[in-house]
Amino acid sequence: MLADPRSHGLWECTAPAAPATVALSGQVTTRVAIVGAGYTGLSAALHLASAGVEAVVLDGAEVGFGGSGRNVGLVNAGMWVMPDDLPGTLGEPHGERLLSLLGNAPAEVFDLIDRHAIACEAERTGTLHCADDEKGRRELGERARQWQARGVAVRVLDGAETCRMTGSVAYRAALLDPRAGTIQPLAYARGLAAAAIAAGARVFTRSPVTGCMQSGARYQLDLPGGQVLADQVIVASNAYGTGPWAALAQELTPLPYFNCATPPLPDAVRRTILSGRQGAWDTRRILRSFRMDQAGRLVFGSIGALSGAGLGVHREWARRSVARMFPQVGPVRFESEWFGTIGMTADNLPRFHRLAPGIVTICGYNGRGIAPGTVFGRVLADVARGVIDDAALPLPVTDVQAPGFRRARQIFYETGACLAHAAGERVKTRR
Repeated sequence: MLADPRSHGLWECTAPAAPATVALSGQVTTRVAIVGAGYTGLSAALHLASAGVEAVVLDGAEVGFGGSGRNVGLVNAGMWVMPDDLPGTLGEPHGERLLSLLGNAPAEVFDLIDRHAIACEAERTGTLHCADDEKGRRELGERARQWQARGVAVRVLDGAETCRMTGSVAYRAALLDPRAGTIQPLAYARGLAAAAIAAGARVFTRSPVTGCMQSGARYQLDLPGGQVLADQVIVASNAYGTGPWAALAQELTPLPYFNCATPPLPDAVRRTILSGRQGAWDTRRILRSFRMDQAGRLVFGSIGALSGAGLGVHREWARRSVARMFPQVGPVRFESEWFGTIGMTADNLPRFHRLAPGIVTICGYNGRGIAPGTVFGRVLADVARGVIDDAALPLPVTDVQAPGFRRARQIFYETGACLAHAAGERVKTRR
């Protein structure tokens, strides 16, 4: 995308074309202006337009340019935080509300896909959270217990069943979550955009917002080609935010994440790896994720940026890892590689902010953008429509606060990943 083969990699090569959009020119008036054409902004636009509310989406680049078009494509339920910890962290009633919202979020994603016939390689077969050591196995057992206490049919697989379902002897156990699944993430973003446009929303790309000021009872958003006058504004830029709300990106610690994809594997080989079509990731501190796309490519990723010194280090680590975990693949080569940025918060939970009267945002998805972004877009649409007020939100209203030592944390993440990957997978994998 934008002539950069490492921005969106495989997803750019295999996604259906984006709906036709243009840069904004002149002056446009709307009820709600939405800044950012990722999952959150497009979901908000779709829900607003479907309810008969005027909505205009503005993006400085293209539909799905940020994390929405770069991630691995796991549609997960919940967040990284253990279910029982959410009420303690957020307090009542927000903790249980957020658990319920995000627990049901994958179903909402797949319902939108079905309802709007979005071609995005949707696989609603669950995900596998894999334990590579005893500590990880215990963690998965406790996570399963807490979800099961809430009536969720997750289950822990033993080593033999994990090996059978993943196709690798690398793991001792896995947590199977049937609520979850996988999609082609850029195709989903483009499909949401097409659905929003069909419902009546207007989407402008290559239209960065450079300023925002009050103009009478409305807000005036300034762009290189004109202005948008809006009664309300939804900021949905998350870790890729610039312009008047750049402070939102500064609130998040950026975590780089990359993916590499093999060519389509022979049928006999692809049947041995994730035969149930689940997506997977593990409990390692510097985690690994892996999945198959519809054509049988193995997509393998981890923390790190494919730039500078990290390019060779991470690529070679991924090649060694695939060879070690899946020897049936044979000589490993990648036909595409790409990376992006995850926005991390100090407690691994998202934030809801009122930036000004009539300007709202939710940000900080911590690597769980697909399902949360979709349902939070609906929540923000409901806020803009006046359907819900602050008392009914799944998150408390908080002020924007930059994390301490943000730059140091960013350097630590990337340097730590480079060092770990430079030495990783040079010894025999043990169960």
